[in-house]
Amino acid sequence: MGDTGAAAATSPEEQHPQKAFGWAARDSSGVLSPFPFSRRQGPPYYPMCFADLPLFLLYDSFFRATGDDDVKLKILYCGICHSDLHSIKNEWQNTIYPIVPGHEIVGVVTEVGRNVQNFKVGDKVGVGCMVDSCRTCDSCNQGFENYCPKWVLTYNSIHSDGTVTYGGYSDVMVVNKDFVIRFPDNLPMDKGAPLLCAGITVYSPMKYFGLNEPGKHLGVAGLGGLGHVAVKFGKALGLKVTVISTSPNKKKEAIERLGADAFLVSRDPEQMKAAAGTMDGIIDTVSATHPVAPLLSLLKVQGKMILVGAPEKPLEVPAFCLIGGGKSLAGSCIGGIRDTQEMIDLAGKHNITAEIEIISFDYLNKAIERLAKNDVKYRFVIDVANGSGGGVAHC
Repeated sequence: MGDTGAAAATSPEEQHPQKAFGWAARDSSGVLSPFPFSRRQGPPYYPMCFADLPLFLLYDSFFRATGDDDVKLKILYCGICHSDLHSIKNEWQNTIYPIVPGHEIVGVVTEVGRNVQNFKVGDKVGVGCMVDSCRTCDSCNQGFENYCPKWVLTYNSIHSDGTVTYGGYSDVMVVNKDFVIRFPDNLPMDKGAPLLCAGITVYSPMKYFGLNEPGKHLGVAGLGGLGHVAVKFGKALGLKVTVISTSPNKKKEAIERLGADAFLVSRDPEQMKAAAGTMDGIIDTVSATHPVAPLLSLLKVQGKMILVGAPEKPLEVPAFCLIGGGKSLAGSCIGGIRDTQEMIDLAGKHNITAEIEIISFDYLNKAIERLAKNDVKYRFVIDVANGSGGGVAHC
């Protein structure tokens, strides 16, 4: 992306008053290292007695442009999404360096602006993939901020003041109240963090493509960070769930631990033939280039397959695989704020969490290497509050 204007002339550490510390990649090697930067100003301080404040603080309280609608939070946990890997390596050709990734953020509110009514200090909250949108377009008016042409992503995006957004691989965040998610008290913060991306990414297409009706048969292609959460939401919604994978060794995990009803090895022609025409829909979570036609063959007449993975290269879709059965191939990108809150509330009700490995910052680059090899069950989560503590723990 191009120059960000006047903000680009100032170092990230000096652009805003709120000092922050995180880990950033500086180039397409994707190697992350400590990175001091700054956030925009948090909520202003309004004293009981204005005479107690020096003049420059009075000016700051009344005239700064941000704060009244903001929530400041201490970040406790942040999940590592496959999108983070694509972004730090510039695989989508849109990375702004230095980049602080992370959009599966959970923390505790430390300050609120005077217009904030729904959150208070001490609340458990989350921040997902977005931190702003235009609020006026058709998409925003329908609750689909995720399709707003002017959406502002949590990281690697340009905010309204021209500065770059930085994500949750960091210690503190300041976010507009409309993009903060209330986190259920009964949901573990570490295991719940990945739901703010992985959870909404699979929940939204289930809802909007009619795949949330009890008794329907849902296929989940790929059993990774997204897929394993899709299985859990599918079962909570009363669906029959079949996992479709290239790895036979995932069958026991899928059925016995995650609760899937069946398992298909996509490279086994006999298994695929036997299951042809049995599924109402498929959520395709695969982020690598893969054949689409065999998956479409599993759909019933008028069945729907929704892509939520983001392969680097175009997928080949034979026309007759869609025409012969009136089948649909669609895409879905995360979800709006209203649906994200609905999803996390459902997760709290049914105790849906991600299967995670908790890591410290000093294990971060190793975790990224393992993620590139799909060597994780099923999501890495950074224990931000404990800084550079030790190693990796399984949960």
